[in-house]
Amino acid sequence: MSKLSISKAWEETKAILARDGKLIGTVALALVALPAAITGLVAPRGALDESTPEWARIVALLATLIAVAGQLAIIRLAIGPSTSVGEAIVHGIRRLPYYVAAAILITCGLILLALPLIVVLILTGVPLDEESLKHSAIAALVGLAYFAIFLFFGIRMLMASSTASAEDIGPVAIIHRSWTLTHGHWWRLFGFLAAFFIAVLVVFTAVGAAMGVIVGIALGPVEPLSASALVLALVMAFVNAVVTGTFAVMLARIYIQLSGRKTPVPSSGT
Repeated sequence: MSKLSISKAWEETKAILARDGKLIGTVALALVALPAAITGLVAPRGALDESTPEWARIVALLATLIAVAGQLAIIRLAIGPSTSVGEAIVHGIRRLPYYVAAAILITCGLILLALPLIVVLILTGVPLDEESLKHSAIAALVGLAYFAIFLFFGIRMLMASSTASAEDIGPVAIIHRSWTLTHGHWWRLFGFLAAFFIAVLVVFTAVGAAMGVIVGIALGPVEPLSASALVLALVMAFVNAVVTGTFAVMLARIYIQLSGRKTPVPSSGT
């Protein structure tokens, strides 16, 4: 089992961002910020909101796929060897179907794992309507159990994106590889993920609340395809690009340690 140092991965991440920030920033702005801005413009309340039209949900889905390709491209830049931005983007697009297929398989597996818990609810006589589930102590316990299962498998699949980008393998092999790489490192990876997402939550909440008030006062209510929605979407898209880029580089450097590769911090591409 390979050793894992989160602090080492963070130091390498800072070094890569300091030196190759323009390269990674170019990918993040083009494939993460721009799609996120478009999504925020057409669906400011989120793609899952009931008021969001079907066409806007399709746009949001396409934007998400583009952003995932961007993440794979950034991981390619962060793992090395050196490559150009164009080659990294092509690589990310080429590996996208394999990663998406792996994600679909993981999702199907999690759905199957939920079935026994649904059976428990049925056997204990808990109605499956939304209102009954909200007020059921048994449903709450079952929900916590499923969350624990989801969290466990989510951490074990944390290396899926890095594996999809770094290794020329198929969806099933990506899942198996991530499971192997993360063996014995669950708690350390959980600590990293928890700390990262708490920080991200604070940043997004603060920026979103502040910009929402400012934009609302200056340009009016945030409605789909409005000027206020555009401004807010652009700001949040930029923040999203910074977060996604940093997270992707961090995952890449963690992957280097867990895979046992001797790859040094990559030098600048062109």
